[in-house]
Amino acid sequence: MRALTGLRGPLAPRAPSAWPLLLVCLIAGTPWSLADGDPPDSAFTNLVGEEMMTKYSNLSLETHSISLTGSCSYMPDKSSMLVEKNITLEKPSNMELTCQFTTSGDLNSINITWRKGDELLENNNYLINASGNTLYTQYTFTIINSKQMGSYSCFFEEEKEQKGTFNIKVPELHGKHKPLITYVGDSTVLVCKCEHCFPTNWTWYRSNGSVQVPVDVYMNDKYVINGKHANETRLKIMHLSEEDGGSYWCHAIFQLGESEEHIELVVLSFLVPLKPFLAIIAEVILLVAFILLCEMYTQKKKKHPEEGKEFEQIEQLKSDDSNGIENNAPRHRKTESGNQ
Repeated sequence: MRALTGLRGPLAPRAPSAWPLLLVCLIAGTPWSLADGDPPDSAFTNLVGEEMMTKYSNLSLETHSISLTGSCSYMPDKSSMLVEKNITLEKPSNMELTCQFTTSGDLNSINITWRKGDELLENNNYLINASGNTLYTQYTFTIINSKQMGSYSCFFEEEKEQKGTFNIKVPELHGKHKPLITYVGDSTVLVCKCEHCFPTNWTWYRSNGSVQVPVDVYMNDKYVINGKHANETRLKIMHLSEEDGGSYWCHAIFQLGESEEHIELVVLSFLVPLKPFLAIIAEVILLVAFILLCEMYTQKKKKHPEEGKEFEQIEQLKSDDSNGIENNAPRHRKTESGNQ
């Protein structure tokens, strides 16, 4: 870490008020004081900036900035603050990362460092400047390979440490987030896109357990890979079977790294959508059968009391008839005896 004891390497676009002081120093012939014996800004510019810009002058320049706020009256707890910015990069470029830190405290007591991940970066590779109650630090470098991708952070250590992080990564791919559902015998197309970027190569994989297996494009009757534009790829799968269902991955290769996206394919047989319909029909049949059984039981129960009453009436009539015959028999005997 190093503390700022004097203006070092003013950043013209962000600290115009430092130019008069710079002119005074140059006229007076007084060298700028450095906290830890770093070379002057002119040496830094010649050693790092000009050499880098000359070697990679054909590369585009990417400029990004982050603003942080330190201790102030409306932040009584002076809590730590983290600010992040995501940067997508697909090809080698010159990078210019700037952190701006505004505080009401003493600027000379603030330590400033840069890190890539957990690795401390050399302090002669970045500039520090001040204007009013604002500190500026700028880290300039060139990204030419995937190892240089990652997180670059600026640290301002006051009463609490403030941190700004630039996350540099290759572009993300976009596919279908929800499962793609189709049926046995049909064909389907899986699509992957990269917004505003152009990969150097596309590849498709299929998950086999925990292993990704490349899709065999030489099975011409099964797979076809193409794309309408350079920033997209399409995998057409024909003559689908249930075994074709599963996870598919589109893989894009950039000059500075690789990126991939996952698409889930579900292949159903034609009986699958019929199952709910068949279940409903089965429930209806059971309900109708139950109603018919209840109706038959009710009708049968009504018939039993009526049959019992008819039986009792018949028995009663038989009993009455027999009693009538028995009562008439003696009377006939008496009549006959009288006649005699």
